[in-house]
Amino acid sequence: MTNAPTDGAEPWWSARRHTDRRPLLLARNAAKAALRGWFEQQGFTEVDPGALQRSPGNETHLHAFATRALSASGAEASPLYLHTSPEFAMKKLLAAGERKIFTFSPVYRNREDRSPLHAPEFTMLEFYRADEPYEALFQDCAGILTTAARAVGTGVARWRGLSADPLAPPQPMSVRDAFIQHAGMDLFTLADRDAFAQAARAADLRIGDDHSWSDIFAQVLVRLVEPKLGLGAPLVLHEYPMQEAALARRSPADPRVAERFELYLCGVELANGFGELTDPVEQRARFEADMDAKQKLYGERYPIDEDLLIALSSMPPASGCALGFDRLVMLLTGAAHIDDVLWSPPPR
Repeated sequence: MTNAPTDGAEPWWSARRHTDRRPLLLARNAAKAALRGWFEQQGFTEVDPGALQRSPGNETHLHAFATRALSASGAEASPLYLHTSPEFAMKKLLAAGERKIFTFSPVYRNREDRSPLHAPEFTMLEFYRADEPYEALFQDCAGILTTAARAVGTGVARWRGLSADPLAPPQPMSVRDAFIQHAGMDLFTLADRDAFAQAARAADLRIGDDHSWSDIFAQVLVRLVEPKLGLGAPLVLHEYPMQEAALARRSPADPRVAERFELYLCGVELANGFGELTDPVEQRARFEADMDAKQKLYGERYPIDEDLLIALSSMPPASGCALGFDRLVMLLTGAAHIDDVLWSPPPR
């Protein structure tokens, strides 16, 4: 397949560019149709979460598009946001009684650098299993890769000179082992922020005095570890340190880590999965800590979804995963830029 140019010389809707992009877009359609069939065969129900929410999500470094809902007279306005993930709505559906659900959901993230792998609007393939361990999602990811690759008609995923077999079983690796192997750092001995900073600086990373433990973790992961993951075959990076638990529950086997994983292919992060945290007290504490950090770093904070915290009390134990569908299509088609696989790329 040929790749469309991404230098902005012509608008995406020009006939020439559309002709170049159309094979990639049809491959996207084929992958989506095949995945819908696969999920239905697995007993999942497709849902359509609404994009407008009172809280867009409460992660420190995610930024939302804000809007206002006007009263009929226009005299009053209530703040609303376009969601950064359908997660909150889908967890409420689990509390309502759904057991296995999936969605192809448009999501919106502000302050994102436009880059080959990033767009402010993209499609999230998100799915949940009630009363099943998060390891079950590893197999779901394998099924997704296999199904999409066969629909596109390829046995090779490619990104910037790297390649992998999307039909191969994903290989598991713990975050601790990945940091030891690829960065020469044992996270279990670097719980102290200053010790972690010293190790990162020794690896030629620029670490500022204001960088938190999580900031250092992200730098080491992105610069030293990620580029070496998912080469030759998909890789499941699991057992994240508790400092990076996000919305995942603590592992009952090892209190130092959380039931969180990410799926990598050709050095690209495709999916983020959790054994879901259902304790509303702990979830509120995490949200508040993240919003305090956002306030300190960016001078803003988002409201906490009180309905979600209430719903967590009646939500069954569950596991969930969010996969960047556009990135998956990119790797399977060899596209050079995310805009190449979006039917109508967002304005620049």
